[in-house]
Amino acid sequence: MKTDFKFSNLLGTVYTQGNLLFTPDGNSLLSPVGNRISMFDLLNNKSLTFPFENKTNIKRIALSPKANLLLTVDEEGRVLLINFQRRIVLHHFNFKSPAEDVQFSNDGKYFAVALGKHIQVWKSPGFNREFAPFILHRKYTGHFDDVTSITWTSDSRFFISTSKDMTARIYSLHPVEGFTPITLSGHRNYVIGAYFSADQETIYTVSKDGALFVWKYKSPNELGKDEDEEDEMDIDQKENPQLTKKWMIVSRHYFNQSNAKVICSAYHAMSKLLVVGFSSGIFGIWEMPEFNNIHTLSISQKKIDSVTINATGEWLAFGSSKLGQLLVWEWQSESYVLKQQGHYYDMNTLSYSADGQNIATGGDDGKVKVWNTLSGFCFVTFSEHSSGVSVVEFAKNGQVLFSASLDGTVRAFDLIRYRNFRTFTSPSPVQFNALAVDSSGEIVCAGSMDTFEIFVWSVQTGKLLDILTGHEGPISCLVFSPSGVELASSSWDGTIRIWDVFNRGKHVEIFRHNSDVLAIVYRPDGKQLAASTLDGQINFWDIENGIQIGTVEGRKDISGGRKANDRTTAANSSSGKSFNSLCYTADGSCVLAGGNSKYVCLYDAKSQLLLRKFQISHNLSLDGIQEFLNSKNITEAGPLNLIDETGELSDLEDRLDNSLPGTQKGDLSIRKTRPEIRTKSIKFSPTGRSWSAASTEGLLIYSLDENLLFDPFELEIDITPISILETLRSKEYLKAIIMSFRLNELYLIHQVYEKILPENIELIVKDLPEKYLEKLLKFIANHIEESPHIEFHLLWIMKLLTIHGKYLRQYSNQFSSILRLLQKAIGKTQEDLAKLCDENTYTMEYLLTLNQ
Repeated sequence: MKTDFKFSNLLGTVYTQGNLLFTPDGNSLLSPVGNRISMFDLLNNKSLTFPFENKTNIKRIALSPKANLLLTVDEEGRVLLINFQRRIVLHHFNFKSPAEDVQFSNDGKYFAVALGKHIQVWKSPGFNREFAPFILHRKYTGHFDDVTSITWTSDSRFFISTSKDMTARIYSLHPVEGFTPITLSGHRNYVIGAYFSADQETIYTVSKDGALFVWKYKSPNELGKDEDEEDEMDIDQKENPQLTKKWMIVSRHYFNQSNAKVICSAYHAMSKLLVVGFSSGIFGIWEMPEFNNIHTLSISQKKIDSVTINATGEWLAFGSSKLGQLLVWEWQSESYVLKQQGHYYDMNTLSYSADGQNIATGGDDGKVKVWNTLSGFCFVTFSEHSSGVSVVEFAKNGQVLFSASLDGTVRAFDLIRYRNFRTFTSPSPVQFNALAVDSSGEIVCAGSMDTFEIFVWSVQTGKLLDILTGHEGPISCLVFSPSGVELASSSWDGTIRIWDVFNRGKHVEIFRHNSDVLAIVYRPDGKQLAASTLDGQINFWDIENGIQIGTVEGRKDISGGRKANDRTTAANSSSGKSFNSLCYTADGSCVLAGGNSKYVCLYDAKSQLLLRKFQISHNLSLDGIQEFLNSKNITEAGPLNLIDETGELSDLEDRLDNSLPGTQKGDLSIRKTRPEIRTKSIKFSPTGRSWSAASTEGLLIYSLDENLLFDPFELEIDITPISILETLRSKEYLKAIIMSFRLNELYLIHQVYEKILPENIELIVKDLPEKYLEKLLKFIANHIEESPHIEFHLLWIMKLLTIHGKYLRQYSNQFSSILRLLQKAIGKTQEDLAKLCDENTYTMEYLLTLNQ
């Protein structure tokens, strides 16, 4: 059993805060997700989360024009300099105060950072080795309040900054003779953004109150004598008598969105488009300089926090942090390129489909979402539940999904037609927090919190078949044995009961514990049961003999982390010192366990030893990450980082809490809240290559990354890349493929595999030693998704399964994860082919109708 699982992807969270960025080619979108960065490839429909982490939540990101350097700045001003192509952190730096904006110049030689009232311009790091990659070019002052945005001119000689002091200022990068920084004033609220036109003859400034000013570089007599003196720019004529031209307001426009305020804006100079996002969830597109409104659309119920436009001006990206929404809108065709949203509250549960291709999640917002593990996108959301979803479970064939909720219903969803086709309820309303489906998918059971009963329904008829009673506390977990005959239930009364659901004899076997049982799980062969209890133990039971065969003391392993307002140390705290979710690995040799902690533990089931401890997050913006608290951050009013000192919510309308009915005034001493890091549910993929955790941050996926490792198998001194290629040239295919598997270099295996002729496959498979079966099947399963030779792969698979079928059946436990991986790959290929055939059919029909 390999334990070198590495962070692979983050699903379920698409945007938290900060600015969105398109890559220079305009095909990918970068989005800050907590203290990580996610990249959404909009052409290939895939998402990827980078492995590096900032200390706290990311506030600003900036990408160089050549897309080789990425800067990420967190809430405390700490910076990571990243090689974007290789996704490697090159340098750590600290600005020591929060940055409101970071922008690379258009030539990529400098970047400007807005730090409070000042602007710092730094030289961009090069690709040679440098002791200090960050070299300060110059510090700019002049604003009287925090700077909100920075925009560079196309030639990178000047930049314009906007501020909360209701002005915009133009600065030069290098000293220019006769030029002094210019102030553009006249707005009556914060200036959100300022933009140069393509010819740099016009400036557009947008303020929070919905005003847009158009500035031109003209002499006063060009504007006419009736122009008001107040509209002139504030330049001291006495100091600069040679300057006859001035920046002047030529027109004022207003967005007129009732009480909605402007939150963000973006301007595309080539197509002259101005996009503005409002606090009401509405966005508008205006064509400049005529101020023609092209679209005004509502895309969210909450404010739009960030907007950006791609290089061609076709796609607009919007982020809403309140709902965790990310949208990419193609404004010309008025269609969504991407529309994703995570769970509004906590993610409670997850379940893998039988082939490991899809993951279903349920949350406190009452929604059930299904995510594709390959693309990383949610492709269907069911919102029929009216309360939090506590458990989701796939039926074994993967086409039906069951969910249990606190609203008193268990629902069955059809994943082909995407509809809720069955709703199971109890005679009297109860809250369900446990669910199990038998292997045939015919029987569904749910356990209640309040009546301590287990309800059994038939999926075909929807009728209640039985009510199992006996527990004296809320049911915490239900699970069917892999054989599908027995049902195991655990409860807060400290017992596990084994029920024979299909036999009317009602024989019940009871396993007693010293504490509340929180989670149970069967080993894949059904002979062993693991149970986690409130005192931090994991107990292993032999089902056939009904005896306890081992115990893991996990209190010290899972405990760690201290909340900001904890009065006790992390070691003395009793919270979060037990496992609330368990799962066996695909081969049944290890147990993975997680709870209300930053750690996930992997134990060996036979020796009950801790093999590996995974820390799922290092984000200091979450509670429970730090082991020690600093007493200087504690005040009489509580922890310093929970008190809002910025004064951002000074206006009454910002402080109003509209979530409660009848609220008349806001909270004058409003506190910030920090989510607590925890793992609600853990599941191993049926393929055995990865595992997932439903955590505070989202759906974390950890997988085995073997591509970078040199991992030979029975290697001998005469097996080298040269000798393998010589063997291949002499057409000794069987010897060549065995030698390539022994060296275990992917490019060589691929080369040998592709050179083998289809008519030779059967002979090679017949003579292939059985110990290489697993390696060959795994290689084909991974390769089939990327290669166009579908028939060639299917020939290999057919011959392998036909000739070695008896051996594979005999050692089905050993090969189960590989065969599931193969099934997943073939299923994905079939889906892609079906989609392509449908598209071709529609295209042909369309062309034929055009011809008629």
